[in-house]
Amino acid sequence: MSVPYDLSRTKSHDLGGYRRPTRGGVLLFSIGEPIPKDVCDAKPSVACRTAWNLSRSEDFTRFFHNWLDGLVTALIWAVMAFVLAMVFRYYVHRLITRITARIATGTVPGRMRAKPQTTATALMNERRRQRMETLGSVLRSIASVVIYGVAIFTVLGEIGLNLTPILTGATVVGAAVAFGAQNTIKDLLAGLFMLLEDQYGVGDVVDTGSAKGTVEAVSLRITRLRDVNGVVWYVRNGEINRLGNESQNWGRALLDVPIAPDQDVDDIRKLLQETADALAADPDWEELILEDPSVWGVQALTNDAVVVRVTIKTAPNQQHKVTRELRARVKRAFDEAGVTLGSLA
Repeated sequence: MSVPYDLSRTKSHDLGGYRRPTRGGVLLFSIGEPIPKDVCDAKPSVACRTAWNLSRSEDFTRFFHNWLDGLVTALIWAVMAFVLAMVFRYYVHRLITRITARIATGTVPGRMRAKPQTTATALMNERRRQRMETLGSVLRSIASVVIYGVAIFTVLGEIGLNLTPILTGATVVGAAVAFGAQNTIKDLLAGLFMLLEDQYGVGDVVDTGSAKGTVEAVSLRITRLRDVNGVVWYVRNGEINRLGNESQNWGRALLDVPIAPDQDVDDIRKLLQETADALAADPDWEELILEDPSVWGVQALTNDAVVVRVTIKTAPNQQHKVTRELRARVKRAFDEAGVTLGSLA
């Protein structure tokens, strides 16, 4: 749709390689007409095209193209890239949060599932929750760095910046850092896999080979332990080649009872079973015991003793406490029954 004018009263002006009509010395234009070739490039940018459509002024559009087009185009690309990056980051973070939250609400094994919430169960759930929060935080940070990094390089590439020297320099610097800090990278990777595999967590009693104690703090690089003497040990995650966890998921109270060789083994087994069952039925101890106690039978024979083994499956990190109480109850039961203990010496 064109603005009406009288062709017989118009002159033509040559602008940018094609002729435009004028009327009374005033330039006329048509809606949707092309941009003059000498104003923008052969392939005008969105910003330059918008400047022309809003102003219809060749001088302003030419000034905009020469001085502001690159900046505005870069800003448009930056805004678009970072808006998309923020949206993508939001959904990635949401997915990570949902996955870690679902893992954090996992069930506990054995007899504890059929029981109401107890202190031991609460400790297990809290430990799992803390571990998954830590892992989720690490994964969200990695996702943010990757997403925003891609967005930044996309914008730099679109504004015409040569990324080859930057990528080459980053590769050289990364290789130098990786070579010089390979032990640190090894520790970080070991810490990440430790979190992913749930090898141990705060409150666990672990044996790393070089140190044994209760875990007080865990990071991607260092694990801090405190042993039974109160000594704090700092162990690099990358240096842990073999690890024993005494408190993961459940524990086992194990008691080897030596009795004199002349005692009746069947009677002793029955007495030990009754004593262990009484402990499991005690309201003060039942929440720490996951399964019914079991008397495995004769574990060893010597000239001076017959060793009978009793086991109880317990809540994590509670086996030593249960073992001490079971030992005290067995001693009282033997005293009452007149059972003679054997000698392991």
